[in-house]
Amino acid sequence: MPPPKTSFTYELDAEQQEKLLALLALGNYRPRQVPYSLAAVEGDGFNCALYQKEKHGRRKLCIQGSKAQDFVEFFLEPNVLGVATVGYEDVLDPGRSSAHGGSDESGKGDFFGPLVVACCYTDETLSAAMREMGVRDCKQMTDKAVLTVGAKLRQLLGPDRYAVVKIGPAAYNRLYAKIKNINRLLAWAHGTCIEELLERQQACPKVVVDQFAPTEATIRRALKERGKKIVVEQRHRAEDDIAVAAASVMARAEFLRAIAAMAVEDGPIPVDKVPLDMIPRGSSDPRVRQLAEEMVRKHGPTWLMNHCKAHFQTTDKVLAACGMSRADLPPEGQVTSAVANGKWNGRKDASESGGRTSPSAAGESA
Repeated sequence: MPPPKTSFTYELDAEQQEKLLALLALGNYRPRQVPYSLAAVEGDGFNCALYQKEKHGRRKLCIQGSKAQDFVEFFLEPNVLGVATVGYEDVLDPGRSSAHGGSDESGKGDFFGPLVVACCYTDETLSAAMREMGVRDCKQMTDKAVLTVGAKLRQLLGPDRYAVVKIGPAAYNRLYAKIKNINRLLAWAHGTCIEELLERQQACPKVVVDQFAPTEATIRRALKERGKKIVVEQRHRAEDDIAVAAASVMARAEFLRAIAAMAVEDGPIPVDKVPLDMIPRGSSDPRVRQLAEEMVRKHGPTWLMNHCKAHFQTTDKVLAACGMSRADLPPEGQVTSAVANGKWNGRKDASESGGRTSPSAAGESA
């Protein structure tokens, strides 16, 4: 039996929200303080939060914890959702275990390390084996579990039923400088990975991709001859598909191995003994800038080009803290990415679609 799911997300309409709030008020639950939530409680082995933000009359409900699945099956589905889905996925969607591929990426939001895309093939037998070994969305797994399950997946699939495209920081920075758009870069990487899988599994009829662009046209333009002949389905929360979940685990495992290798560049620690948190993830953790600044002072600004995604705003802040600017980087390091509000530290920055160089922004202080 596969392990129970520990994380669920639903979008509730107004009637479902009203039912949920009434039942939570009557139940034996402990109130919690969760930022931006309309209501949040803690139960036996789970946490539940209904968020304030409303979109088209719906609000997001998140349930997490070791007994989250029990809460969903025995409380939420019969009393609020009015449908039974958990445990009936194969009945409701008979094709979800049929032969198809799934593609997902890792490292897109991480300042350090590569961008990795994986594409995995599955069928009814493989899908059952994947669930049995605990394959699920890698965001619901610890790093240690990702590495363990990833190794089992590679053994299960063998060399012909998965493909991985790893774009190291140096190559990533060259590609981004040329493409100047993260969605098009992702589309190229997914398209390349899908083509590699189809070369090995030519009878694969469909590939599901976790949605990263507004329309499917972005990835379709990146597909070559084989990819244009199959169904490519791009959708939100695609990790619910077992092939995409497997791809998310494979991609994250490869990313973690690359991060571990980076951690031992200046030291004698064996890769398999590296603490998984030695290199901080994401880009907002203060330790990211701290480590990057330390390395720039030690090795010079070009160190960033071989270890980081240079178009991130973090690059500007790191360089400024070290008394430098993007002018100290090679040309591919002088391309910046979008800023949500069109500004960085009070000045206009480059747009994601244009990816123009921005020496003025690069020279600002952190």
